[in-house]
Amino acid sequence: MGEGRARFCFGWTRARCQDQDKGVSDPGREPETRERWAELFDQLDLNKDGKVDINELRIGLAARGLLRSDAEEIVRESDTNHDGLLDFEEFSQYLWAHEKELRLMFHTLDRNHDGRIDVGEIQQSLHNLGLEVSTEHAIKILQSMDRDGTMTINWNEWRDHFLFNPLHNMEGIARYWKHSLMFDIGEHMTVPPEFSQQERQSGVVWRQLVAGAMAGAVSRTGTAPLDRLKVFLQVHGSSSRGINLWTGLRGMVQEGGVRALWRGNGINVLKIAPESAIKFMAYEQIKWLIRGRNEAGTLRVQERFIAGSLAGATAQTIIYPMEVLKTRLTLRKTGQYSGIVDCARQILRKEGVRAFYRGYVPNTLGIIPYAGIDLAVYETLKNAWLQQYSKGSADPGVLVLLGCGTVSSTCGQLASYPLALIRTRMQAQASTEGGPKLSMVGQFKHIISHDGVPGLYRGIAPNFLKVIPAVSISYVVYEHMKKALGVQS
Repeated sequence: MGEGRARFCFGWTRARCQDQDKGVSDPGREPETRERWAELFDQLDLNKDGKVDINELRIGLAARGLLRSDAEEIVRESDTNHDGLLDFEEFSQYLWAHEKELRLMFHTLDRNHDGRIDVGEIQQSLHNLGLEVSTEHAIKILQSMDRDGTMTINWNEWRDHFLFNPLHNMEGIARYWKHSLMFDIGEHMTVPPEFSQQERQSGVVWRQLVAGAMAGAVSRTGTAPLDRLKVFLQVHGSSSRGINLWTGLRGMVQEGGVRALWRGNGINVLKIAPESAIKFMAYEQIKWLIRGRNEAGTLRVQERFIAGSLAGATAQTIIYPMEVLKTRLTLRKTGQYSGIVDCARQILRKEGVRAFYRGYVPNTLGIIPYAGIDLAVYETLKNAWLQQYSKGSADPGVLVLLGCGTVSSTCGQLASYPLALIRTRMQAQASTEGGPKLSMVGQFKHIISHDGVPGLYRGIAPNFLKVIPAVSISYVVYEHMKKALGVQS
């Protein structure tokens, strides 16, 4: 539209926009198109002042299951007068340009030019970009846009799905599918993320790992007092009766000052990097063994779950001595150890090398119920939400995924907690004066005879209390780190 024809639609009704556009022959600016844009604008303009600010746009994106952080990019691309607000004309210009790009991408995907995109065309287009996906994953991608249930995507479905997603080319669309839809199966602990060859060469892999490590470090540090209280209750069992959250934390402060609340946090943060790196490398090797000679093949969810669990067990085996050190440092009294090295030296001198692997068996056994239940509950909750509320979409949105992840993680911890408690007690055996030196079965019998079944869950309250803040902190830090490191979601 020429400059002389520029018009502003401040809070106009759909009818007024339609009347104003009668007779306009500009391609992409037909009355029905302007009417649709006006309706979208009115939905976003919450205070009805004729302008959409960044907060209104964030709320609108979140309501559509999109990342709130995309709002900044949309405003940056659309705000031609740089006032931090979008009027209807700026909003229309953005939609006009973006729909033009989306139409080009739609025609690129629609290889047989029948006006619809099918599963095979999605697979072929991603293959051309160097990303191999299984039919299962391609169907998942298609279902996220298929509103009419035809198992194909027409132009309207394609346009509406990506209208507020600031992606400008097929490479961006492929990355979005890969990280936002295909692999959003609650695999934050169980299954490491997949990376294409191009992403490995471009450095995306290490940037994602660094972002994850930073998120874990901040999250663990923020919830360290609750973690120390949990370990204390686990190890001291019946002798800790009568200690609640407040008296436990107060007792730690009285014994060693405020800094005592963070005892053991240093090594807990330190082990993130080696554990993540070992797990990723082990996962790649195990995945290669499962896949065999079919280099281009992709693993099914079940195969990736097995590979992820084995990779997790491998990483735990190698870094397990750090787990023992973490438990000992968490339980230490003031002046007992001067640091990590002194703690390791004393354990080696007094108890020998085998002490660094005490509790290894229950730790390894606990991986399977935790990972299996975590994944199963996550998928069940996500699919139930989609069937109830999402009207055919396969992308429930960030908040729903976070909620599903929190509940599934809690269920996984509930199932594996007795093994985690026994592991911690075995790790701490030498530091509990007069305590019995028992095997895994011996510990189980001892706890049942002295504390009953509830004794297997001692310390679970602070453990559950830290789940929501830990997940929230991790997510916020991870998203900010990805942005800082230039990793696109």
